[in-house]
Amino acid sequence: MEVHEWAETARWSALLIGLIYGKQRYDYLKPIAAEERRIEEEEKKLREEQERIYKQLSEANSDTILK
Repeated sequence: MEVHEWAETARWSALLIGLIYGKQRYDYLKPIAAEERRIEEEEKKLREEQERIYKQLSEANSDTILK
């Protein structure tokens, strides 16, 4: 084999190894990211509920102050 053929083989080998590594890494990180998204969604719901309650209390207090 010539040097060119070895270089080309090495390039394709590196590409395939990179694809395999990337797939394994993706499979490892995917459930972690899903759990983080689920937690963020729960925190968002709690935050929105707290904001809603705060807004209601603010409106109730402003009504009593004006009267």
